[in-house]
Amino acid sequence: MAAVSVRSDAWKAHVCMPLVPLFYAGYNVITKVALNVGVNQLVFCFYRDLLAFTILAPLAFFLERRTRPPITKKLLMSFFFLGLTGVFGNQLLYLIGLGYTNPTYAGAVQPTVPVFTFMFTLMMGIERLNLFRYEGAIFMVFYRGPAVIGDKTMNQVAQIKKSARGQPEPSGWLINSLLDIGLDSFQLGVVFLIGNCICMAAFLAFQAPVLKKYPANLSVTAYSFGFGFALMVIASYFMVNESTDWILTQSEILAVAYSGTIASALIYGIITWSNKILGPTLVSLYTPLQPAFSAFLSQIFLGTPIYLGRGSFIIAGLYIVTWASYRERQETFGVTANGFRISEPLTHEKNEYQSGHSQGPPG
Repeated sequence: MAAVSVRSDAWKAHVCMPLVPLFYAGYNVITKVALNVGVNQLVFCFYRDLLAFTILAPLAFFLERRTRPPITKKLLMSFFFLGLTGVFGNQLLYLIGLGYTNPTYAGAVQPTVPVFTFMFTLMMGIERLNLFRYEGAIFMVFYRGPAVIGDKTMNQVAQIKKSARGQPEPSGWLINSLLDIGLDSFQLGVVFLIGNCICMAAFLAFQAPVLKKYPANLSVTAYSFGFGFALMVIASYFMVNESTDWILTQSEILAVAYSGTIASALIYGIITWSNKILGPTLVSLYTPLQPAFSAFLSQIFLGTPIYLGRGSFIIAGLYIVTWASYRERQETFGVTANGFRISEPLTHEKNEYQSGHSQGPPG
């Protein structure tokens, strides 16, 4: 019965994970509209994380009060790191990068998440991989090619309008420093998007062992957003000077509502739960689906051109490499006759708290 339950959870995770890049693609388009209006990125993230935390915290408190292990200082430090990388750094870098590019390309960079995830898991001893297989994919992602669907002048006009308006940034000194070394606005956006992918990869890789020690996945998500929101509050206090930045338009309110409920509370909940069942390897495997969803939605709603670059080859190559690496891992640890692992990560092993207590602590 236990094997059937684990197999059922694995299939549920595989069914749910494709929803993550689909919802993120919608987030790309909706957020780009808000950025074009001129919303401050820190203010946007502040409201987004506030909404997500107010949803996740009560759910985690009531649903997992009997299964939550006690909190230790080491766990709090782990939650802080998850909030720093997966919430604060991930969201802020993504918004800045999206402001300088477009939803299609912001989605096209996301296939580098599996690459960085494998690099982190390799350093942490979770995976044994050949990094040379990923070297070409990291650099190939910078090429976008000619536009095959849509008018490329539409995107150029949007960039000109954005530059003329002067998009508010929380780190203007860093922006100016990168521009001084010769990067144009599009390349600058790519740099921030790559930073976003690195943060997300670190979040996935580091979250897996945390879930092994603290298997209350909804509480892990809530704690991560709690620390991420706290960092956003501190940054906003020092870097948002205009009181008018806190006043949102109707389109910005809708973008915050979607971001806080769908792109934060729901998506991060799915990712954490799937990471507990599948591990970071297979969870990161689904990120290459995001470029297709983003390109399709941004072409429909924003008129952003779809570029014929090497993106399709990158996605195909990353899928092959990722799946091959996962198969290697299966062969290393052993696979049952029906194709399932003898010991699934995270879910089969009892943590120290569970082994010593028959019932969870009171909430």
